Parts: sequence; C-alpha cells; structure tokens
Amino acid sequence: MAECFAKVYAAKPWEAIFSSPLKRTLETAHPLCSATGLSPQVRDGLKEIGYGRWEGKTVEEVCEEFHDDYLAWTADPAWYPPTSGEPAVSIAHRSLQVVEEIQKVYDKGNVLIVSHKATIRILLCSLLGIDVGRFRYRLACPVGSVSIVEFGKHGPLLKAMADRDHLDDHLKSLPGT
Repeated sequence: MAECFAKVYAAKPWEAIFSSPLKRTLETAHPLCSATGLSPQVRDGLKEIGYGRWEGKTVEEVCEEFHDDYLAWTADPAWYPPTSGEPAVSIAHRSLQVVEEIQKVYDKGNVLIVSHKATIRILLCSLLGIDVGRFRYRLACPVGSVSIVEFGKHGPLLKAMADRDHLDDHLKSLPGT
C-alpha cells in the first residue's frame, strides 16, 4: 500500500514527511521518503491511541474483562479512556501540537503526516470542529487511505477524506482494510 502511495504521490512537491515513531508508520513512510530524498521527522504526538490494559485483546475480551470501562469508552471516548489508556482529548492535544509545529515551519507546500487510524480520525475531528468523542462513529479511515486538509485564511478545509484511489482492487479488498 505504501509503495502504491509513493508511486502516485512521489511527483508532488513535498516539503516534509512527519511520522509516528512506531515501526509500521516508519515503514509506511519509507517508500515516499526514498522517492523524494526526504527523511521522516518523527513525533511522539502522532502515536496511536494508548489502549492500556486492552492492548492485544479482542473486543470480546475487553468487553468481558473491562465491561464498565468498555461501555464508558464506547459512549464517550473523548473523556473515558481504555482501562489505563489514553482519552481522545489527550490524543487531540498531542497531535494538534504537531500540526501547529508543522504550520510554523512549513506555512506553504505539501506535508505528509503518517499516523494511525484512531489518531488520524481524532486529529481530523479536532481540525474540523467535530466532537472528538465521536471519532469512531463520524469518520472512516481505512488502512492505506489518504485524507487531505488544506490550511487557508479561513482555517482547515477538508479536500479529500479516506481516499484509496492509489490502491488496486486487490489491496482494497484485503481483510482488515
């Protein structure tokens, strides 16, 4: 998927590439970095949501072992985190700090942010004025998708959401995507 993205988007004039420090995002950024000669700028603020004691568990296991916490989280993940995890408002805060940093340094041009489904959806909600507690139910973010936000005098403008035109039908149909 990352190679398909790089093939389609490498010709764009990129100013910078920012990535979560997790291995899978760095691997996702690699093909475009190789094509453009840019190095990824790693930021902890782009990490995936911290699922705490839910890490590595299925939804069924979480619902059984942490039933009340799970119900609270599904009702309002903005303020109710996974057990020992991170609420969406914290993710919004840390990811918006990265966007503010990018805007200060790169006020024009294309900047790629490589992150994770929940983090991307929470960041988009924050930028677009959508309650971050609704990130799971208001925005789709399939694996390998591209969302484009343009910053102008009136603030952020969503130009594309969860686009996967750069992927072939086989990649679009893989389980988990």
